[in-house]
Amino acid sequence: MRPEPFHLQMSDVSRADLRDRLARTRWPDEPAGEAWKSGTSLAYAKELVRYWESDFDWKAQEERINGFRQYRVEIDGIALHYIHEPGRCENPMPLLLSHGWPGSIVEFLDVIPRLTEHFTVVVPSLPGYPLSFRPGQRRFGVAEIADTFAKLMTDVLGYTKFGAQGGDWGAFITSRLGAQRPELLTGIHLNYLAVLRNTSFASPTEEERQWLVQLEGWVKEGSAYATIQGTRPQTLAYGLTDSPAGLASWIVEKFHAWTDHKGVVESAVSRDDMLANISLYWFTGAIGSSFWPYYARSQGPWPIPSTVDVPTAYTAFPKEILRPPRSVAEKTYTNIQRWTDMDRGGHFAALEQPELLADDITAFFKGL
Repeated sequence: MRPEPFHLQMSDVSRADLRDRLARTRWPDEPAGEAWKSGTSLAYAKELVRYWESDFDWKAQEERINGFRQYRVEIDGIALHYIHEPGRCENPMPLLLSHGWPGSIVEFLDVIPRLTEHFTVVVPSLPGYPLSFRPGQRRFGVAEIADTFAKLMTDVLGYTKFGAQGGDWGAFITSRLGAQRPELLTGIHLNYLAVLRNTSFASPTEEERQWLVQLEGWVKEGSAYATIQGTRPQTLAYGLTDSPAGLASWIVEKFHAWTDHKGVVESAVSRDDMLANISLYWFTGAIGSSFWPYYARSQGPWPIPSTVDVPTAYTAFPKEILRPPRSVAEKTYTNIQRWTDMDRGGHFAALEQPELLADDITAFFKGL
């Protein structure tokens, strides 16, 4: 397992093919009524695709990503991509950052420089996600990803103890590491809680009643994407792998629904950041493989098989898709040492509020 330096460069042919496909998009109509109510706004999608085709500077995004130390290593049958940025202080703590869906390493580009003041930062691309994908490779669920990341940190990079942080699937991966490999973890920091969605309370408190309302709303209005990705991922992959406009519309709806924006999604996450992320999915063809953690979860057991007893911190952003109360969280996370309620930010915390997130991560691990 010898890492090789990695340099991101998409071919002129790939970029020309993307522009051609975008120019030939066949658009659906849209029902009358409130924009975004039934899915991605047609007017917004058209403007986003026009910008992607004509004004978006992919080469600038490549240069931005290539400003970090990147590697690939053959591990568990795949070529795992990761960023490995050394800390700028004496004896920096190793810190593993795990992204989620529909994210990528792009989520952490503004966070990494803030964290390397105190940490040596390792940011893998999840197996099956952009830059850790090639056609025909084995699929990875949360359990397999956590095992691979443990090998990366210990067998490849030589760390015997490290901190870990994540949101979305990254929170599941981080929590799985905390439950299964506690001897490796200094602590874990989460901006999403991987708790069982239990609706059974003997005498629910007001916070627990609000949690039940959240869950009901999520099942009714928010979870359809997870159902299709968790039951028929292959069927969905055909359209999103063939149509960049379809791919962008599928992903940007989540940026609109899950961010703390002020009516326009770009008030929370820049258009260039969204398209850098979407472009990685497009160029690598990884969207179908990225669905697999949903399929693995729907077909198997809950990926956090026991309680998580390592020191834990949670940053609660107000527009997170689900925000369980502490009484619910403590059934899974038995050693919560820091709980921070933020006044702004949403599901894509590293993109929306990189400074707030980095400061909270730093404060927690410095306290340990």
